[in-house]
Amino acid sequence: MSYVQEGKTMNWTNGTGVDVPAGGLVLVGSRLGVAVAGIADGETGALAMAEVFSLPKATGAVTQGALLYWDADGDPVGGTAGSGALTTTATDNTLAGYAFKAAGVDDPAVEIKLNG
Repeated sequence: MSYVQEGKTMNWTNGTGVDVPAGGLVLVGSRLGVAVAGIADGETGALAMAEVFSLPKATGAVTQGALLYWDADGDPVGGTAGSGALTTTATDNTLAGYAFKAAGVDDPAVEIKLNG
């Protein structure tokens, strides 16, 4: 057995067919990561996997500590419909982490501690 790394970031090879911008959200299996820097298609880059981020959310109030799920085709408040958003709805969505801070019904983002 040997130590590999701390685990706050994960190297990921982009095989999506499109470039992922810095701050772009990436679902890796059942984990949500945030691109540390832009990752071109076919290239490898770092994803933050265990930090706190302010990310787009769907309409609805979120209480501090609530579990948050990634809805890949959700509608973010004030964003592009179908581009993905965090929600408190578990059904058909992927657990992403928990609300680090409460967010109001129409707030466009929520602070989330990623499920690292």
